[in-house]
Amino acid sequence: MLPREEKNVHTLILLHLAVFLAGWTGIFGRLITLSGLPLVWYRMFVSVVTLTLALLAMRRLHLPKGKDLARICGCGCILASHWVAFYASIQASNVSVGVACIATTSFFTALLNIFFNRKEASWKEFVISFISIVGVLLIFSLDVRYRLGIALGLLCSLLYAVFSLLHIRTSINTGHDSATMLLYELVGGLLFLSLCTPIFHRLMPGIPIVPTRTDTVWLLLLGSIFTILPFLLQLHALTRLSAFTVNLAYNLEPVYSIAFAAILFGELQELDWSFWLGITLIVTSVAIQTIRVKRRT
Repeated sequence: MLPREEKNVHTLILLHLAVFLAGWTGIFGRLITLSGLPLVWYRMFVSVVTLTLALLAMRRLHLPKGKDLARICGCGCILASHWVAFYASIQASNVSVGVACIATTSFFTALLNIFFNRKEASWKEFVISFISIVGVLLIFSLDVRYRLGIALGLLCSLLYAVFSLLHIRTSINTGHDSATMLLYELVGGLLFLSLCTPIFHRLMPGIPIVPTRTDTVWLLLLGSIFTILPFLLQLHALTRLSAFTVNLAYNLEPVYSIAFAAILFGELQELDWSFWLGITLIVTSVAIQTIRVKRRT
């Protein structure tokens, strides 16, 4: 067996691979023409089918007991809401705005951890989170043109902080592996969005809910490779590292997404000094927490 320090280093490497893959999810939000709720419904549907087939092939598919299943599906409802807010943020602004708000997740995690786990406030975690938030503000030079997109992005981050903390607690209480947890979280989220779809269609009757052929291709890629793989890696990391560490690592997701958006869509035609300083602060905050994790091993 690997010693604990090597296990944590290995987990950090897999975590950062997950973050790199997740950096592409915002790009799909720009490529796919569907609005937030239908987009996430199809994403979760493809993911459920893909993961079910994979678990069947590995003979690892099983159904949790009633209470365990309800808890896991409940986490999935929050995950689905997080994704809807994420893509709605991108569509209300742009990829760069939507993904940059993700860097606030570590702040919400540090704050909510006090209430979820009755932990004393960690001033070190708040300082590290503050560095990331300053980085986000510098990236946009305090530009508030996209108020709705920013508000939805912050809601997205808050929901993910809640999800990650609930996932850890549910995983500990139920004892199920990451793949099983993810499958039934996706099932729960899919059922929740299915219930919300008639309301969505009534409130927004002119919004298309059927994907085009091009949308279908992007949705198949998004729901399989760019959802299942990074999420399994991330959920594995949550079993070995703290929720704060995992969510802080995801502060690099907007760095990747903004770079991809700049290359593919030309969203950042002028990268001034404040952008590069903001990126530097976000990367620095992740590096500081990575060093802290290694020192504790």
